[in-house]
Amino acid sequence: MSDHGYEAGRLNLPFVGISTFGKRPYVADWDAIEADVAILGAPFDFGTQWRPGARFGPRAVREASTLFSFGHAGAYDHEDDATYLASDVRIVDLGDADIIHTKTDESHANIEFGVRKILAAGALPVVIGGDHSINIPCINAFSEQEPVHVVQIDAHLDFVDSRHGVTAGHGNPMRRAIEKPWVCGMTQLGIRNVSSTAKEGYDDARARGSDILSVRQVRALGLEAVLARIPAGARYYVTIDIDAFCPSIAPGTGTPSHGGFLYYDVLEILQGLAQRGHVAGIDLVEVAPAYDPTDSTQILAAQLLLNFIGFIFHQRR
Repeated sequence: MSDHGYEAGRLNLPFVGISTFGKRPYVADWDAIEADVAILGAPFDFGTQWRPGARFGPRAVREASTLFSFGHAGAYDHEDDATYLASDVRIVDLGDADIIHTKTDESHANIEFGVRKILAAGALPVVIGGDHSINIPCINAFSEQEPVHVVQIDAHLDFVDSRHGVTAGHGNPMRRAIEKPWVCGMTQLGIRNVSSTAKEGYDDARARGSDILSVRQVRALGLEAVLARIPAGARYYVTIDIDAFCPSIAPGTGTPSHGGFLYYDVLEILQGLAQRGHVAGIDLVEVAPAYDPTDSTQILAAQLLLNFIGFIFHQRR
C-alpha cells in the first residue's frame, strides 16, 4: 500500500461524496469532538444592511474546499519546503449552528454555544459565516479563555456602537469586541475609502487602542513592519471579511469595495501571525455565493482557510 492510501480504498475525487470542509469527517455529537480543528457553519445574514445571501456562505465554502481535499499525504509546498495538513492534523466538521429566522439573539446564542463546545474540546474553532455579525457570538464564547488580540482583515471598520437601536448587525462586531475584558487589543487591516463607520467610530477605535491600516498603508509599510505592530507572543483571534479582497478576485459578497487586498497580501500576513503568536480562533465571513457565478470567491475563502490552518499547525508541530 502506498503512503497515500489510494490502493486500499477509493480515489475519492473532489466532486464525489458529501461536501464537508476539506472532505473531513462530520461530527454530529458536539460533546464528542476529538480534533485539533473544528469547523462550524454560521449561516446567518440578518445583520446585513444591503445585499443578503451570506447565509449560503458555509455551504459554498465547504463545496469549494473539496477541491483541496489532499488525502492522507497532506499538501507539499515547494516554496516553504513543508507539507501542510497531513494526517496528524485532525480536522472535523460540526455542521451548522441552528439559525432561527428573524431571531438575532437566539441565532447568535446557538453560534456561541457551538464555539464554546469547540473550545471545551480543546480544538481550534474555525467559523464560516454568514455576515460579520456572527463574530459577536464567536468573541462572546471566549469569555472563559485567556485574553485575545483581535486581528481583523476587512474593507470596513465595523465599529458602529448603536444606530437606531441596532447593536448586533454586521457594522457592530468590532465595537462589541473591544468592550470585552478578554479582548486585550485590536489590529484592523484593509480598512479603506467609504466605510460604514463614521469618523467618531474611528476616533473611538483609536482611543480604545485599535491600530487601523488601509490596504495602501499595509503595502507601503511592508509585511515585517505590519507584523511588528501586532503584539508578539499573544493569542490572536483572526476575523476575515471576504470583502477585504478586491472584488476583481472576490465579487461574491454583499458589500464589495474596490481597492482591496490580493491573495498573497493576506496569506503572508496570516502566515506571519501563525509564526508570531498563538492563533486561538478564526472566523471567515460575508461570502455570498450568488453574486459570483464563477465560484472564485468561495474557492479563495476555502484556499485561505486551509492554508492558514496548515500554517498554524506546522508552527505548533
